[in-house]
Amino acid sequence: MKHATISQARTGGILVNLVVFICFVALCFVIYLARHPLMRYGAASWIVEDPIVNADAIVVLSDDNFYADRATARGGTISRRQAPVVVASGRRLRPSAGIAELMEHDLSERGVPKEKIMRLAHDADNPKEEAEALAHLAQQQKWNSMIIVTSNYHTRRTRYIFQHIFPRGMDVRIASARDGDFDPDKWWEKRISIKR
Repeated sequence: MKHATISQARTGGILVNLVVFICFVALCFVIYLARHPLMRYGAASWIVEDPIVNADAIVVLSDDNFYADRATARGGTISRRQAPVVVASGRRLRPSAGIAELMEHDLSERGVPKEKIMRLAHDADNPKEEAEALAHLAQQQKWNSMIIVTSNYHTRRTRYIFQHIFPRGMDVRIASARDGDFDPDKWWEKRISIKR
């Protein structure tokens, strides 16, 4: 009698383990089938775009990609009179040259008049330090509103950083620029996109 109870308990334990294992395998299969929509949803949650209104300045953040997608995305904005100035923000690479000069060139090639471009050369190593440099510039220029242009995959993080660095009352809008190296619909297929 005692052996029968032990045998039934073992059988019940094996059945429970089997059911748990089957449920786990089924869950993994469902996740595998839904992986592409889940990854697209993940990318979509990283990308934000604020309604763009007139502002005191448009800022194109440093480290644009090889294709100058950030400059391209908002190059025509100045002609629509959304801001009187476009800031080419960029790290210094040498004492006399840096990314800001490259961005100024990219913007002017895309139709922004040179007299409307302001270069901001800085030594920022990360987006937080760049936001601090831009907050200082905005304070000097007495700007109350800015449109910040950055790559699509970087928009949510940029909004978070700028909301915490800039003073309350400053209207900061985030504008998403398509990035040739990051396609939100297929980002998991390219190594560079996964890295970003």
